[in-house]
Amino acid sequence: MERENKLVWITGANGLIGNYLVQTAPRLAPRWRVRALTRDRLDLLDFDAVRREFQKDKPRLVIHCAAVSTIAATQQNPNLARSVNVDTTARLTGLAADIPFVFFSTDLVFDGRKGNYSETDAVNPLHIYGETKAAAEQIILRNPHHTVVRTSLNGGVSRLGNRGFNEDLRLAWQAGRGVNLFTDEFRCPIFAGETARAVWELANQRRTGLFHIAGAEKLSRWQIGQLIAARWPQLNPKITPALAANFPGPPRALDTSLNITKVQKVLSTLLPGLTEWLAANPNEPF
Repeated sequence: MERENKLVWITGANGLIGNYLVQTAPRLAPRWRVRALTRDRLDLLDFDAVRREFQKDKPRLVIHCAAVSTIAATQQNPNLARSVNVDTTARLTGLAADIPFVFFSTDLVFDGRKGNYSETDAVNPLHIYGETKAAAEQIILRNPHHTVVRTSLNGGVSRLGNRGFNEDLRLAWQAGRGVNLFTDEFRCPIFAGETARAVWELANQRRTGLFHIAGAEKLSRWQIGQLIAARWPQLNPKITPALAANFPGPPRALDTSLNITKVQKVLSTLLPGLTEWLAANPNEPF
């Protein structure tokens, strides 16, 4: 019988999903003892240090959340994006070759031309962020012990206060700024605590392979903004409809909604849509 309180590494523990994984572990994964890895505690780009710590700790599970995780940041520094998102992931998965490893990917590996993407659909990223995640996925999925989780927009309360899509909107409204939101770009937003719940359940079940974990409802950026605005009427939120087709930046995938049928079949509690979750949790900080 396996001993209790096995060690799990959670990278990117200062990020939104990483922090929810750390905070929910005592309740959802009591058999695991968490080491929350942040950049100031262990620089993942310093592979010699990472290897030494791994050999010392001997974790029995790695959940890899750390990434250069925005389109803008990867476009500005593509070399760093590839180092963090691909090279570091490859090294970590090599260290963890004989243990379970969960890697976070994104719906933005798809080009957004059809939506409702399943795990069997071909990827076709439109920008460097999606390219780096797609490349890392291929590395991870070579190992039958390992798992890739593709997710969508995650919301919640982050340690730094600026990692969730809801936090970005709230910060703009607090500063008195209006926000232009696309009516023609669709995602499947989800509360990061639900993402953490699903990932812990997959880990506890020893599920491997590729899973989509996202909200059960497809919403446009404009619809998402309306839901969040209703949550914060005291901020006098201002949102204006816009078209992604007119956006001057990098190309945007218009409909990367994820089909979550596969994961819903193995979870004990279904993943909700954002509208449903907000209605059921009126007092949850969001």
